[in-house]
Amino acid sequence: MNSIVLKLHNTSLAQIWLYLFVIFTSFSAVQAQRDTISFEEVKDIKNYGRFRFMEVKGHTGYHLYTGESLNNTVNDGYGALEFRYGWQPKDPDKWPSRYGYASYGFGYYSGFVGNPEILGKPNAVFGFVNFPLSNPSRRNVLEIGLAFGLTYNLEPYDPEGNPENDAIGSPLAAYFNLNFGAAYKMTRELDLVYGIDFTHFSNGRITTPNYGFNMYGLNLGLRYHYNADQKRVNNDVYTNEILQARFHRPTGSKQIKLHESSIEVYLAGGSVQNEVDKGTYKRYGVFSGALDYRFKFNSMHAVVAGFDYFWDGSLEPEHPDTKDQMLTGLHVGYDFMFGKFAVRLHGGAYLTDDKGKTPNYLRVGFRYDITDWFFAQIALKTQKTSRADWAEIGIGFRPFKW
Repeated sequence: MNSIVLKLHNTSLAQIWLYLFVIFTSFSAVQAQRDTISFEEVKDIKNYGRFRFMEVKGHTGYHLYTGESLNNTVNDGYGALEFRYGWQPKDPDKWPSRYGYASYGFGYYSGFVGNPEILGKPNAVFGFVNFPLSNPSRRNVLEIGLAFGLTYNLEPYDPEGNPENDAIGSPLAAYFNLNFGAAYKMTRELDLVYGIDFTHFSNGRITTPNYGFNMYGLNLGLRYHYNADQKRVNNDVYTNEILQARFHRPTGSKQIKLHESSIEVYLAGGSVQNEVDKGTYKRYGVFSGALDYRFKFNSMHAVVAGFDYFWDGSLEPEHPDTKDQMLTGLHVGYDFMFGKFAVRLHGGAYLTDDKGKTPNYLRVGFRYDITDWFFAQIALKTQKTSRADWAEIGIGFRPFKW
């Protein structure tokens, strides 16, 4: 043992790294040999391999601005560049097969939304999912896509340094994108992608001001498909042993009929800031509670109806008594489900005095089912239908199902 320690002590750091490199490359070479695939064995297997794609896309369009002081800044519209990396699942027993074999992945967004000294240079990281809408045999395939993530590098409102920015009050915001477009198959590997989309940045009144960024416009780009198992067959750039580059989607997909009813309880909280407190650290707590009846038609569609209880601490300046900061309401809604996720759109009306919020509200959210009876949710509750009242993070559980 002492002789081994002495040898290591006398060995230079460079030699140790050299030994490790040799061991690693030798192990990798052995693994590569074990991981090779015979082209003759798989060449006639339809949809063999692991299908991936990369995408670059440009955006341009205009703002739906509802503020007062940024008209000169946002009148020229916006521009953005986006990069995506995605997976194309092929397992007929997994959830993507029930949505025409939906694809998903992650991406990066870099945009120009106006004067960067006032609004910043927003970047975003996000996850996305694409749902094909038309027959896979067509050369031009319609699709609808959702993306959700985090926007950063915004230039927030500051009463002294940046008083003109009444759109956003923090350097971070939620990122949301809805795209309706198409992919035109140009070559074996390459698609021309194009569409119309809506992009939204908002911090949900966690800080004020919070008119947010609402942008609509056109997008155009390229999508490159490849088979991740090609390197296991033959990685020579001149080889004729080529696997198919893109997944050939089967025609048709079947939803699982459920006709399932359940009772659910949802509890959520957050923090908000009043407009008069913008530029300060003063904020208030908020709480949401809901008791819902939910009916699933199948693995994609569900409807919801229920009772809401709200407590809004930001009402304190006008309503100092805690009991006057409480509101109740009824809501109905729709859930679009895919895998363990659900996109939720619920609309409600207050049963009690709305405390100046207007009688109706919406809740838009993303839900993730952790288990069969327990879920987590992030949502935005609105006032005046389109203006954020608060952002909330919550959990829920399902005590009854039949």
